[in-house]
Amino acid sequence: MSEYIAPLRDMQFVMKELAGLDQVLQLPGNEEVDADVVDAILEEASKFASNVLSPINFSGDQEGAHWADKAVTVPAGFKEAYLQFAENGWTALPCDPEYGGQGLPKLVATAVNEMWKSSNMAFALCPMLTAGAIEALLTAGSDELKQKFLPKMVDGTWTGTMNLTEPNAGSDLAAVRSRAEPVGDGSYKVFGQKIFITYGDHNMTENVVHLVLARTPNAPEGVKGISLFVVPKFMVKDDGSLGERNDAYCVSIEHKLGIHGSPTAVMAFGDNGGAIGYLVGEENHGLEYMFVMMNAARFAVGLEGVAQCERAYQRAAVYAKERIQGTELGVKGGPKVAIIKHPDVRRMLMSMRSLTEATRTLAYVVAGALDNAKSNPDAEARAKAQAFADLMIPVVKGWSTETGIQVASTGVQVHGGMGFIEETGAAQHLRDARITAIYEGTTGIQANDLIGRKMAREGGVTIKAVIGEMRALDAQLAAQSGAEFAVLRSRLSSAVNALEEAVNWLLDNFKPNIKAAHAGAVPFLHLLGIVAGGWQLARGALVAQAKIDAGESDPFYKGKIVTARFFADHLMVQAPALTQSIVAGAEGSLTLEEDLF
Repeated sequence: MSEYIAPLRDMQFVMKELAGLDQVLQLPGNEEVDADVVDAILEEASKFASNVLSPINFSGDQEGAHWADKAVTVPAGFKEAYLQFAENGWTALPCDPEYGGQGLPKLVATAVNEMWKSSNMAFALCPMLTAGAIEALLTAGSDELKQKFLPKMVDGTWTGTMNLTEPNAGSDLAAVRSRAEPVGDGSYKVFGQKIFITYGDHNMTENVVHLVLARTPNAPEGVKGISLFVVPKFMVKDDGSLGERNDAYCVSIEHKLGIHGSPTAVMAFGDNGGAIGYLVGEENHGLEYMFVMMNAARFAVGLEGVAQCERAYQRAAVYAKERIQGTELGVKGGPKVAIIKHPDVRRMLMSMRSLTEATRTLAYVVAGALDNAKSNPDAEARAKAQAFADLMIPVVKGWSTETGIQVASTGVQVHGGMGFIEETGAAQHLRDARITAIYEGTTGIQANDLIGRKMAREGGVTIKAVIGEMRALDAQLAAQSGAEFAVLRSRLSSAVNALEEAVNWLLDNFKPNIKAAHAGAVPFLHLLGIVAGGWQLARGALVAQAKIDAGESDPFYKGKIVTARFFADHLMVQAPALTQSIVAGAEGSLTLEEDLF
């Protein structure tokens, strides 16, 4: 079974040529980082991913996490890998230096995190959730809470969780019923049950810091009455050492389709008198603080989609080069050949490759925008970058994860019958990828957010600006000779026209015909993902052609052009059809009597 190998060349190309790494490194706070340092970080991360995390991915899936006596044990090798992971400083990579972090740009952390997710998604979920908890505490925690918890979360000594979902409250957080009663010394006793808590308990670290949504006694109903609390597994003394066990226990773990190495816990708070918790920020503002975690987690989950694309593609490509079956078409009496010689297998591999590169490029460009939104000294540039990132995060999350499932499924198909056999590893990628389109908000939730909060609320200002940037590429494509660029120009122009038509229809119909607009929300998310992905691949093709014109003979650059051409011919051509389903598809979605379902 092949191990994961990080696609460093493509990562570096996207970071430097499309996501603006050089410009990001000039932002305040990045003075001690240069391109050589970034390359060295990526190289070391690739070694850790290939040599430490990838080898325990399949075994961790086969063994799974274990629960007994309200405690969880992770699969063999996970604890040792985590301790090495933390010791090497990977947990601190993007964190605030004030609390021991390295303060590296989001763009750099994004490339590194993709490696963790590709090599071992189940393992990578633990530091991912910790990073979200850190962000929430940084945003709203008191100085006392920050000093008590952040240094050991940043250095990986402790991990963190998000506790939102309850048996009666899934995506509808207004239904949260966990409660927090003030004790009188500034702390609270928390009571309630939470489900689907990733790494809610484990044996890799000495403490787990839970961030828990709950209601105080006089809280109003609905989302306006939710507060956020820090509830540690073990209490923390004033000197930073651990005290008594808190009343927060894992009472079971879920039996899941995939990510078996990652324990998904049912957490019980307060069954034995109350779990001690500390209020984060102000009462009744917990949901807005938790959305800090959720927004970071949504981008991170989108990156899981990219990562599963890459891993499934790598495994399928290796298999296609090794699997001998059939003779080559058009060669009478020829020898048996590897299946990569067969046109349909080539088509599948190119589909996997182009979708992987498109999702990666879009995610990295958004990461670069987030760096500018945070640190650009120009207020207008910060606002523009934040608006672009806000618009695109639902797409990175929704489109990339749906694409990850599609690519992993295609990977099984490339393997044929062997893909359905667990020992080849292809099936695991499909099983692992399937959850990504569900957690941190389903694709429908992402799509509703996209057309509502991110488009209709501002009258489409940002999406129209993005369409303008897409159209600005036309002149550069027109200046290039050759069939590839003529096709790219034609396909991109048609796709952008279709996108603009869909945007205008959604903006016109969002208020007067809101159900019809939402019936087209997910098709629109896919439409924007495909067009934005094609736009970025076309940018990459232009850069590659410039390198070739300057004398570069590396076939990598020709590969970028061919991949962009494939995406244009096979994916971007779907844009007009998606627009028709958005504009005219509501009738079929909404008119069937419920009794007929």
